[in-house]
Amino acid sequence: MISDKESKSVLFLYNTFIGRCLLKILTMRFISKSCGFLLDRKISKAFIKNFVKKNNINTSDYYLDNINSFNDFFTRKIKENKRPIDKDANAFISPCDGKLSAYHINKGLVLPIKQSEYLIEDLLEDDNLAQKYNEGICLVFRLAVNNYHRYVYLDDGYKKENIHIKGKLHTVRPIALRNHSVFTQNTREYTILDTQNFGLVTQIEVGALLVGKIKNHHENYHFKRGEEKGLFLYGGSTIILLLEKDKVKIDKIYFENTKNNIETDVMLGQKIGSK
Repeated sequence: MISDKESKSVLFLYNTFIGRCLLKILTMRFISKSCGFLLDRKISKAFIKNFVKKNNINTSDYYLDNINSFNDFFTRKIKENKRPIDKDANAFISPCDGKLSAYHINKGLVLPIKQSEYLIEDLLEDDNLAQKYNEGICLVFRLAVNNYHRYVYLDDGYKKENIHIKGKLHTVRPIALRNHSVFTQNTREYTILDTQNFGLVTQIEVGALLVGKIKNHHENYHFKRGEEKGLFLYGGSTIILLLEKDKVKIDKIYFENTKNNIETDVMLGQKIGSK
């Protein structure tokens, strides 16, 4: 039986010769840009009704004024009371909706995801920065298409510029992880958050297949807990947090579930750890 995580289309792309040939075309940047252009046009509103039905989205949770394209709907804002932010200064919150996996960083080298391993140095393309997270924690939030695709700052603090790394655009669905170093090939953007309560947190936003844009709002900016940091346009996407050693205690259940190959559903603003 093929689950939502390993849909027939994704299995076809990665597990057949014709699919892999097609994938080479789909991952070309002009395809992503063309898709983004279409989804920004008014004609793309025709896709919304089926998308809502297929993904069982409760539209009453969102503000839906001025929806003029599919991307307007995909990046819709949620009503404030639907994602309350834990304001306790000691509470470490999820910056987004998604499925969470948690890992201890041993020797700053390995980020295991499903059947593959990834070097944090490759994610950042910065060995010195990667070394700051030796024996720390890595949190991976995988956003499905039905998740809320805006994300927030997890604490008060200050950030410098966003670092953008170009890459090949592969899907972040688990089936892809068996065949490609997905997180080191995808386009991504990261920034170092100098937080008030949790030390230096590096947040990495990762784009996926047919996602042409990661939109962060600020550069060199004093931010507040729960303030919107940015958003993803259409497609499944991922946020990765790197935490310094002994700065945050993440609840054990997330590590236990990850060891059992279980991704845990979390919501934006939800407490997932403490100082």
